[in-house]
Amino acid sequence: MTSSSSPSQDAQSFAQNYPEGLRADALMEEDVAWSHEIDGERDGEQFDRSERAALRRVAGLSTELEDVTEVEYRQLRLERVVLVGVWTSGTVQDAENSLAELAALAETAGALVLDGVIQRRDKPDPATYIGSGKALELRDIVLETGADTVVCDGELSPGQLIHLEDVVKVKVVDRTALILDIFAQHAKSREGKAQVALAQMQYMLPRLRGWGQSLSRQMGGGGGGGMATRGPGETKIETDRRRIREKMAKMRREIAEMKTGRDIKRQERKRNKVPSVAIAGYTNAGKSSLLNRLTGAGVLVENSLFATLDPTVRRAETPSGRLYTLADTVGFVRHLPHHLVEAFRSTMEEVGESDLILHVVDGSHPVPEEQLAAVREVIRDVGATDVPEIVVINKADAADPLVLQRLLRTQQHAIAVSARTGAGIEELLALIDAELPRPEVEIEALVPYTHGKLVARAHADGEVLSEEHTPEGTLLKARVHEELAAELAPYVPAAR
Repeated sequence: MTSSSSPSQDAQSFAQNYPEGLRADALMEEDVAWSHEIDGERDGEQFDRSERAALRRVAGLSTELEDVTEVEYRQLRLERVVLVGVWTSGTVQDAENSLAELAALAETAGALVLDGVIQRRDKPDPATYIGSGKALELRDIVLETGADTVVCDGELSPGQLIHLEDVVKVKVVDRTALILDIFAQHAKSREGKAQVALAQMQYMLPRLRGWGQSLSRQMGGGGGGGMATRGPGETKIETDRRRIREKMAKMRREIAEMKTGRDIKRQERKRNKVPSVAIAGYTNAGKSSLLNRLTGAGVLVENSLFATLDPTVRRAETPSGRLYTLADTVGFVRHLPHHLVEAFRSTMEEVGESDLILHVVDGSHPVPEEQLAAVREVIRDVGATDVPEIVVINKADAADPLVLQRLLRTQQHAIAVSARTGAGIEELLALIDAELPRPEVEIEALVPYTHGKLVARAHADGEVLSEEHTPEGTLLKARVHEELAAELAPYVPAAR
């Protein structure tokens, strides 16, 4: 008769036999083995379910420093966080990549990541996100690491936040709140700050929580309060919600007014027929570095997520001398909260109104296809699906050559560049020149020297094919827009 061990004994030996970094992969292999076991004495299905639901540590997420003095200094300023994710679909590598991205977000917000765990579930627990038993295990990890905050890799409902906080006894923050916090730190312009504040209020409104009786006391009652105070009245929490809604309405009006100024500038560029190119892409893919490389703009470049929130528009020139504008936009991220997309719609309008999108992707990322999919989802949200796209695979100098080949093969209109070294930039400029919309009217005109401004406009707004100086004036052959073609029409030589 074969001896069988209990699930807890097997789990204990599993923890001893595997180093921490290999546990998740080994666990998956053992899951498969157990599911095929035909031993009648071992209840394989129950064992498999309990192990799959266990909290697994994700290796390599800690950003705790070795230098004790520096750690003590940072602890005065930073929150110490434990990350937790629920893995509902995909491979264990997908789940760990998602938590690694959450770690990067937490670091960008200024936190110190102490540990990260994932739990395999069909769907998040409706009460505590990870289930009541696992929430107690998470509390033990929080105590063991000395963390003061738990960050969840998902958007939690108000009830989940409250219940999980009640169990782990420290502050609980979800992915949405973390992204909003980063946006609040990085917004520089008045409009950017207003958009972040609006998104934060939209997020906070359903999550207002009353402590004790202070937020549920009511005005009214039948006592001697005087006129207009009798009746059920309004609770303190209702008052707060009403004030937030009023402030949100005021902020939306202010943002609409600020938007007018940018609309006027955009209309001016359209009137002058200057083509526009928008740089879009995943956060930290190197969009601002690419803008600097293409235009010498000197825009802030940081190795952090969401370093750019306010759109930067710069003039640039193609190798053939055609002028166009380049706009840097806010970075996108997986599971970008919908109300955040709404709040930053005005910032993202540069993408929807452009003639060409440079979709920048980090070639050195483990799964760049996921970044491409996340960005295209937001591009769909802002209604820019009809705009032509060039996929710019950045950081080619640090990328795996096989990944680069795969992307160049699977993505239409793709080019590999390095904004850091300048490799591929000349080819990208030539590709932009070829893809930008060309003026529709081809014209030949003999422009008198007294009307040199028309020639200058043909150079700035059109595409000059040939130019010859004759005694009568400048013989110009060019492709121009209809308005300029009408002004040049009087100087078109009569047909012989």
